[in-house]
Amino acid sequence: MVNDPIADLLTRIRNAQLRGKEEISMPRTRMIEDIAKILTEEQYIESYKVEKTDAPQPTLVITLKYAQDGTPAIRELKRVSKPGLRIYTGYKDIKPVLNNLGIGILSTPKGILSTKQAMTEKVGGEYLCNIW
Repeated sequence: MVNDPIADLLTRIRNAQLRGKEEISMPRTRMIEDIAKILTEEQYIESYKVEKTDAPQPTLVITLKYAQDGTPAIRELKRVSKPGLRIYTGYKDIKPVLNNLGIGILSTPKGILSTKQAMTEKVGGEYLCNIW
């Protein structure tokens, strides 16, 4: 069992891209699936799907995205709020990630949102990670 599934997701993506893998799989949780949905909408990954298995928990399969020359679409993944130190932010305090070239992901009362969506919705929450 993993104590921090978000850090596990980010590490799996980072390691798979370093190895040039096409896809990764991991146990599905609603939060991880919502993060994968945001990454698909922002075009950092190709797609994701949920596969039912004999295991008690379904599996989430993420297809990674690469450029024509083989460079990954995601250059950096950084966990902001950690289990030992939670970071919360209001919508007025959200800053652009890498001059709006990247995104941040927040856990808000309206669900998992990107920083752009959170500023539009005028809602803050726990700042999960930055991706560019």
